[in-house]
Amino acid sequence: MTTSTKQVQATAKRKPPAAGKGRKKGSTNKVTRELKDMILGALDNVGGMTYLAERARDPRTAAAFMALVGKVLPMQVTGKDGGAVVFEKIVREIVRPK
Repeated sequence: MTTSTKQVQATAKRKPPAAGKGRKKGSTNKVTRELKDMILGALDNVGGMTYLAERARDPRTAAAFMALVGKVLPMQVTGKDGGAVVFEKIVREIVRPK
């Protein structure tokens, strides 16, 4: 048995023939977009902001409303022109009930 010490040259990684022909990064699925449009249309039909305010005030649906708010808020907060958030002043206030 003989062992070879021959080194193999590294070759450039080949791309598949259909590389780059898919959807653009960040684009939404057709079904997701249509579903979102249907939900917003239904919200318009039942009163929009007024309806959501009623759900927020109702103790039975307030938790679901807050879950919805959590889904709508951005995942990352950015400052002016997309930069970092800068806090100029932080105030801590202790309030005692009367």
